[in-house]
Amino acid sequence: MSDSKYKIIAGLGNPGKNYAHTRHNIGFLVVEALASKSRLSIDKIRFDSEYVKAMIKGQDVFLVKPLTYMNKSGFPVHKFASYYKVDIKDIIIVHDDIDLEFGKIKIVQSRGHGGHNGVRSIIDAFGKKDCTRIRVGVGHPGSGGDVTGHVLGSFSPDEVKILDTCIDTASDACLYILEKGVTPAMNLFNTR
Repeated sequence: MSDSKYKIIAGLGNPGKNYAHTRHNIGFLVVEALASKSRLSIDKIRFDSEYVKAMIKGQDVFLVKPLTYMNKSGFPVHKFASYYKVDIKDIIIVHDDIDLEFGKIKIVQSRGHGGHNGVRSIIDAFGKKDCTRIRVGVGHPGSGGDVTGHVLGSFSPDEVKILDTCIDTASDACLYILEKGVTPAMNLFNTR
């Protein structure tokens, strides 16, 4: 991470009750968990996002939920970053990933979007891909399966059993990055 005064942790998802408990919204669930660990709630609105400013691990962090729908999430995150002069290297994006089995977490940095529209939107908005991402596995519907239906679907009973642990691990990964940096976090979380 570089020397920006602020850090941004943005969870990706879609706004509205219909999407609240779907696989695609796991990013929202993770930043909400981070807020509650700091005894805060994400209740302010700015730049097409719900957000809260938190002091986490001795750093000023904006926890952000873009409200523009997944495929346009780059614009609000970019507005936040521009306004508060946050370098893209100081941004952590948390998002669902169908290429990882449900509940598995992988931290990546400066990687392509891998077909994820929310991540693609962020790379497009910034014109570069140097952010840190926490990929949260939501499993794949299988070959010929309906990917859109899968990510916009609710968690299965088996997934619900491990959902809390999964969200907790992903939020711990964010905290670890803030405290120790990206590489030590990758070494710890990517081997689990």
